[in-house]
Amino acid sequence: MRAKLLLAAVAALGLIGAATAPPPAPAMPAAGPGGYLGDMAPDTYRILPPAPVAGSTRYQADRTTYLETRRLQDTPRWKMAQGDVDQGGLVKSLSCALGVTLTRDNAPRTAALLAKAGVDVSRATNRPKDIYRRQRPYLIDEGPTCIERSAALSASPDYPSGHNAWGWTVGLILAELAPDRATEILARARAFGEGRLVCGVHNLSAVEAGRLNASIVVAALHGQAAFRTDLDAARQEVAAARKAGPAPDPAACAAEAEIVAKSPY
Repeated sequence: MRAKLLLAAVAALGLIGAATAPPPAPAMPAAGPGGYLGDMAPDTYRILPPAPVAGSTRYQADRTTYLETRRLQDTPRWKMAQGDVDQGGLVKSLSCALGVTLTRDNAPRTAALLAKAGVDVSRATNRPKDIYRRQRPYLIDEGPTCIERSAALSASPDYPSGHNAWGWTVGLILAELAPDRATEILARARAFGEGRLVCGVHNLSAVEAGRLNASIVVAALHGQAAFRTDLDAARQEVAAARKAGPAPDPAACAAEAEIVAKSPY
């Protein structure tokens, strides 16, 4: 009874928005070239929670988190987020966590696997983005962003975060290739995605949805024989690269770990 009264009081204060049904889903678009999943890809729009709408608690949580994290401007966490803006540099960003820097020279099969999986990640991200058309946080509330705003960025929907979907996909795959470093890899992959929150270009809900989106894609990838075959080859390649070294600078890695260990919100 007390719980019901509390919910009634909160609703009366306008803190809980009325339930809003997600927009009807158009048919899944045909699979493009590349990738592992093709038409076997799960429809992430039907799996992810709906994007927050104005008046809901999730919408307010997004706004509050955006405004409160503006205090991180010009801090070491802000600078890390700026360095993580380039998605192409993700594997290098994970060097400390993995214990070696992977390149196309020392890990060509791993690079090819990640590039192919990236096609599936993009498709899984673009569909819900295009349906929900959620605005980025700086278009709702004023505040600094760690990158220059552009018309293209503002036109690209917020939910879910493709940046985080990619980062978490790579993190999950590398954690499987080097399970003894899984904790460090996934902690850094989480920070990579949360950098979008720190930068002020994605809402908290979008970052969380990006992580879930990636988990859906990676689960589906493991159902494909071609992916599993490539994963086995990459596992041997990563083991050889770690053995050959060299390991990243210990002092730089210690400084990075200290930043990663602190939650930005």
